[in-house]
Amino acid sequence: MKTLQTTIFLFVFVPLVNSAPPIQQESLQFYEYDTDVTMGSLIQQDYEMQSKDIRKDGTNVSLDTSLRLQGDDSERNVPPTKDTNLPTCLLCVCLSGSVYCEEIDIETVPPLPKETAYLYARFNKIKRIAVSDFADITTLRRIDFSGNKIEEIEDGAFSKLLLLEELSLAENRLIKLPVLPPKLTTFNANQNRIKSRGIKANAFKKLTNLAYLYLGHNALETVPLNLPESLRILHLQYNNITTITDDTFCKSNNTRYIRTRMDEIRMEGNPILLAKHVNAFSCLRTLPVGTYY
Repeated sequence: MKTLQTTIFLFVFVPLVNSAPPIQQESLQFYEYDTDVTMGSLIQQDYEMQSKDIRKDGTNVSLDTSLRLQGDDSERNVPPTKDTNLPTCLLCVCLSGSVYCEEIDIETVPPLPKETAYLYARFNKIKRIAVSDFADITTLRRIDFSGNKIEEIEDGAFSKLLLLEELSLAENRLIKLPVLPPKLTTFNANQNRIKSRGIKANAFKKLTNLAYLYLGHNALETVPLNLPESLRILHLQYNNITTITDDTFCKSNNTRYIRTRMDEIRMEGNPILLAKHVNAFSCLRTLPVGTYY
């Protein structure tokens, strides 16, 4: 009889152990700017979300708290966020040096934990960026303000961000560019209202790490001056560019000069016939995309 009872007990106990559901993961693909570009890995951002229960005010609330840029190993070395009691972290998601404040209709840059390295504040109603917004946040490496209503950026707003590598101001209302931090590798200002007079002559000259520059769908009349040697991708499509010179991309006084790193220049959608300026491309390995005839 004891043997029978033991058998029944094991029969009931084993299913209970194996009935726990596996952890499920959901992969979401977010927005891609300038979707006609084949190099989507630079602008397209893929996120992995893993649902996790967090206790808030005594109640279990399910939040997507493991958001992380797919393939970005650099975020793994960022220390955990400590200032989770900030009002920002009750409205947004603060996780491992990253702050996610997307599509929550904020109108100003929120206060950030001091160790923040990655800020995603896309698709909000932010109109202005002030110097005080980042005065104490010197650890930032990536900022994404795409899809806001930014019209003004105070001089020096990014001056203390000496580690900043990626900055996106796409789909805003800017008419001029701010002074950019020195270590930028990627700058995206597509779909604004920027005119040539809104870009200073040496705006990009000292950005010796800048590899990807996106200024498409603006109101530029000329190609920006003093483009750095580090530049690989330059997007100027759908502006009002009417002329270029032999020194725009090359050096007229040096016929042996070659831009070895430049892989792509896009100029389609501008009122310029590129065939009239063939000498302007003599140092390039590939011709710019645009109208020739």
